[in-house]
Parts: sequence; C-alpha cells; structure tokens
Amino acid sequence: MVKRFKVLSAVLLIIALVIAGCGSSGGNNAGGTEQSSNGGNGGGAEGAKNESANSGGKTEGVTLTVATVNNPDMKIMQKLTPEFEKQTGIRINYVVLPENDLRKQVTMDVSSGAGKFDIVTIGTYDTPIWAKNGWIADVDQFFASMPDAEKQAYDLEDIFPVIRDALSYEDKLYAIPFNAESSLLFYNKEKLEKAGVEMPKNPTWEQVAEAAKKAKAANNEPGIIIRGLPGWGEMLAPVNTIINAFGGRWYDENWNATMDSPETVAAIKFYVDLLAAAGQPGATTTGFTEALTLMQQGKAAMWYDATTAAGFLEDPNSSTISGKVGYALAPSQAKDKNGWLWSWALGIEAASKNKEAAFKFVTWATSKEYIKLVGESEGWVVAPAGTRKSTYENEDYKKAAPFAEITLEAMNSADFKKPTLKPVPYVGIQYVAIPEFQQLGTEVSQDIAAAIAGNKTVEQAMKDAQAKAERVAVEGGYKK
Repeated sequence: MVKRFKVLSAVLLIIALVIAGCGSSGGNNAGGTEQSSNGGNGGGAEGAKNESANSGGKTEGVTLTVATVNNPDMKIMQKLTPEFEKQTGIRINYVVLPENDLRKQVTMDVSSGAGKFDIVTIGTYDTPIWAKNGWIADVDQFFASMPDAEKQAYDLEDIFPVIRDALSYEDKLYAIPFNAESSLLFYNKEKLEKAGVEMPKNPTWEQVAEAAKKAKAANNEPGIIIRGLPGWGEMLAPVNTIINAFGGRWYDENWNATMDSPETVAAIKFYVDLLAAAGQPGATTTGFTEALTLMQQGKAAMWYDATTAAGFLEDPNSSTISGKVGYALAPSQAKDKNGWLWSWALGIEAASKNKEAAFKFVTWATSKEYIKLVGESEGWVVAPAGTRKSTYENEDYKKAAPFAEITLEAMNSADFKKPTLKPVPYVGIQYVAIPEFQQLGTEVSQDIAAAIAGNKTVEQAMKDAQAKAERVAVEGGYKK
C-alpha cells in the first residue's frame, strides 16, 4: 500500500513548488488566457460567485470559472459551451493555461481553499490525492440526487470501469472523465514507405530507433518526435513508459530509489541518443501541443504520444496527413504492454460556492449528448475518446476513426497497478502516485533535459535524479 503524505505536508510541498516556479510565471495567469465562452474578458466571476452563495440551489444566472488546459479537445469544449449556456442560463468563464502552468495554478488554488475556480481540469494522478486532502468534492452525492430520467440518460455505467476506478478514492467518484487515453506510436505511411520501412503492430524500441534513423535520412527531417519539454506530465509521460519498457523503475519494493540502476540509465541513454540521432530540433521545448502541430504539418515520420492525438491527426480540417497515418502499440523492450493510462477529467473544487451549477456543466461536457454534439458539429473523428463504451459501439465513430480498435486495445492492456517488469510499491504507469511526484518528477525531468541539451552526461543526470528520489523516499516516510 502506498503511504501518502499528511495534508499539511502535501500543502507545504505544493506551495514550495509553486514558489519555485514563480520566477517565470509572470503573474497569476502566466502563459494562458482568461475568457468567457462568448468572447468576453472574464470579469465579474467572483461577484457572480458571491451573489449565488445563498441562492438556495438555484443555478440560472450563475457564472462558473473553469480552469482548463489548452489542448484541442478543450478548445472544442470552449467553442460549444454557448449551447450549454443557452440550455441552462449558466455562464462559463474559462481560464486556459499550458499544461505545466495549469497544474501549478490549480494545485495552489485547491490546496489553499481559495476557490478561484469552480471546475478544474485534472487527471488520474491528482484526483485520489486531492480527494484524500478534501480539496475536491465527491460527485457521487450529486448523482444520488439526480432525477431518474437524467441519471438514465447520462448513464454513468457507460464510462469504462478502469477510468472510473482511477478517478475514485475510497469507492467514491471525485472527477468525471472528459477524455481518456493510452499511448500509441503514430507514423506517416508515406514517409516510412520512402525509407523502405514496414512498421509492425508491436514494435520494439530498437526497431523504432532503426526506423527513425532511416526515415530521417530518406526524408531529411525528424524521424521521430518524443516530448522533451520538462515537466512530470510533459516529458515524463512518454519517458516513464520507456523506463518501464527497458525494465527500469523509480523505486524497488522497499522504496529504495533505482534511478541510477543499469536498466533506468539504459532507458534514458536510449531516449537521449534517439533524440540526438533522429529526433526533432529543440526537443526540450516540445510538449504535447508542439509535437501534435509538427506531426499534423507532416514535418516528421513518427510520433510516440497519447491516443487522443489520433483524431486530430486524422482530421482533414487541421491535419495535412489525414488518411496517411499508421498506428502501432507502445513499443516494448524487456517488457511489453507499455501504454500509459490517463484521463483529463473535470472536478469540482470543494471551495466552490456553485457546486450544483458546476455539476450541471461537468455532466453536460462528459455526456453521450455532448459527444454526439461534437461528432455532428466538428466531425466524429475528433469526438472525445477513451471514456465511454457507447462511443466505440457507435457506427459513425467507427467509420470516422480508423484508430478506434487499436486505441481500445491499448487502453484495455494498460495496467496502472502493475506498471513495471519488477515489483514496485507504487501505482501509476507514467507517474508515481505519491503527492511528492509533482515536484520530484519535474525536477528529474529537468535533469534529463540537461542531458538532452548536452549540459550533463546521462550518468550524471541520473545520479542527480537518484539523490532526489532517495531523499523523497526518506523524508516522505516511505522508506523504513
């Protein structure tokens, strides 16, 4: 059983992280935008909260503030939000941030109980930790009071159990998935064909590296894109699956750090060398959004990342490679079945004064009806993926999404409870599910980024990572 920090310790840790990041934050809305769904400047949200605090459960006229990430799925949500406002009379004010900034600001807000946001976009890592600390509201209480007809139409049981479990704490659901994902290797069929490469469905990382080098030589552009932007939820999402594939792990079963083990060092050396030989220039500035753009524009032969990207690669409205994309499962090495498991989900802050209105929005944005709205207005190929059984039974979606079957296979084979070749005392595939990992993972990713940039050797980077991981194990009370 993973031992978790006490609430006070977790709060102090997170505050320290936010303060450490303030040098580049440039204020409370660094790198993002604040806007209402109808194009306003977002002003007056706090006033709306105060006015509704004693409204006796009324929701019409309330303004909700939603913190979300700036990825394509969430941009569609913003575009379609006027439909919700028209139906309910509730207004939505978005604060849109890059992924790393979103995590800093939202974590600070919920841990302090400030209540700046009513609804927060969080993931499978944050949800059980925040639930334990009382920072977000359990949504089961709202489902319990939902009218039967609405409950039946929403159909909570239609959401994949593995995703519901990952967003639960002590058998209560604390966030509802907006989309969910594993990871796949995407490749441009034309570019690999030009390089004389045929990609198997279950490649090894060695096969991928060889293909990437050949593709770079044949096409005179990156053979592969892998995130290199520091951040526990940026670079380390793919990199941790590479560590797992090579037989590495963060800790052994007794909470001894293993970041300098031969297996983990070999995985990081492979990653750094692959980027140097065949990866994208300026890799340490490439996060999910930047990688998606490069691949959509046909500027690389392969990309290893989230299954949710598939719809945007196949969307002819935004991608130049629609119809040219091939798919392979997350590469193996010493271990197979290395796809990660993640969900961007919507949670309701415990400090929100508008929880009933917030629940209305959260269930609207995660409903079958919303998925249908996206499919019919934006194209079924970009409908939110990975959350509902009914989506994968929908003939319109299956016709539009050539990646549906392999995505489902990847998600079904992901095991966040047993992520590594050797036993570990933690859960989580692309993260270690302890509160300290938000800081630890980001710091270790910075060490790896230094190796990518040539400022450290891989061995020195992992020696530094080892010291940090060992300190967390001791100071967090995990290691006896």
